Amino acid sequence: MDVSRRNFFGIMAGTGTLLAGRARKAHAWESKAPDNPYGCLVDLTRCVGCRKCEEACNQSNHLPAPDKSFDDKSVFDIKRRPDDSKYTVVNRYYGGKKNDQDELLPTFVKIQCMHCQDPSCVSACIVGALTKKDNGAVHYDVSKCIGCRYCMVACPFEIPAYEYHNPLTPHVRKCTFCFEKISKSGGVPACASVCPMEAITFGDRKQLLEIARKRIKNDPGKYVHHIYGEKEVGGTSWLYISGEPFEKVGFQKLPLAPPPKLTETIQHSLFSYLWSPILLYSILGGVMWFKNKDDKGGSHES
Repeated sequence: MDVSRRNFFGIMAGTGTLLAGRARKAHAWESKAPDNPYGCLVDLTRCVGCRKCEEACNQSNHLPAPDKSFDDKSVFDIKRRPDDSKYTVVNRYYGGKKNDQDELLPTFVKIQCMHCQDPSCVSACIVGALTKKDNGAVHYDVSKCIGCRYCMVACPFEIPAYEYHNPLTPHVRKCTFCFEKISKSGGVPACASVCPMEAITFGDRKQLLEIARKRIKNDPGKYVHHIYGEKEVGGTSWLYISGEPFEKVGFQKLPLAPPPKLTETIQHSLFSYLWSPILLYSILGGVMWFKNKDDKGGSHES
């Protein structure tokens, strides 16, 4: 049977579509998020920038002493990010609100690993060094890590940090959510346990969402009507409410769908049952066959 160029590619494309459809049906993406993990609600209207949370985190995780003391407020003059020596930091923003003296009011924002419900870092880790635990923590197993740093690329919040200064046994570092503490009954993350203004509330995620909604409802003029982390990237264990628009106080505008939903669906569609490499090589072989046929035809005509 004589197969024309158009028919050949039509057949190959149709076959690919059929197989891809079967693969998607067989490997529909499913969320791996725990039903009701622990979480933390941060009320930015209560934070005064005391940095007690930074100090508690430093001591709890036995991190290096900072260059400037935790009482030094000059650190707010520059925006900081968590790194391998500090798992959480507090930054200062001026969103636009003023007091009665026409002075800009600061908003202090604590940032750390958000412990996503469906973490991109966990999906990207090829050796299972990162896992999402039922208690809400995204846990790092240093014994499995090979230093590929895919987690750093995948994280939408750009949180995981690498020990570049440690050439022999470098590790990926980030907030641990005080995993060992909260694994035990009654344990609370170090940062939440010391906050003097009760800006950080620890508890079940569903209960924290109820608390956040109640505060917004009871004082609508005080809060932006949005809970950051409720739905962003599929939801996070760290939740925020604010008196300033989130985009004015350092928060990224992110999609609601968890990134692994797209990436894992593509992976499953491409490599299910090992048909994808076979199809790919078949298409490439067909292209080469038609090209060689045309080249030979052209040489006869010259």
